[in-house]
Amino acid sequence: MTGLPIAAFVTLLYGILSIIGGAIGYKQAGSQVSLISGFVSGLLLLIGAYLLFGGAALGPLLSAVVSLLLLIVFIVRLVKTRKFMPAGLMIIVGVINLATLWLTVPVN
Repeated sequence: MTGLPIAAFVTLLYGILSIIGGAIGYKQAGSQVSLISGFVSGLLLLIGAYLLFGGAALGPLLSAVVSLLLLIVFIVRLVKTRKFMPAGLMIIVGVINLATLWLTVPVN
């Protein structure tokens, strides 16, 4: 169980980054979609982190599913816009989060 705090911490950071990114997208472009999707995905990641810290079985699954969905969304965005920010940053953090979950969370 030593890997759970690492995965929980990375998921927590990813959730915070998602919420902040959604707020920045709203402020800069007036995008309500960015605000809502950033908040919802960030909140789900924060819940996943909480569950990971508590050792709940749903924590890794929730965190991985949300991270994978965000990864797909931001890869599509990067291909369309060819702009590193914010898509590239979110791809990097998403890959780190998935790798951390994969490498540190024990399979039962």
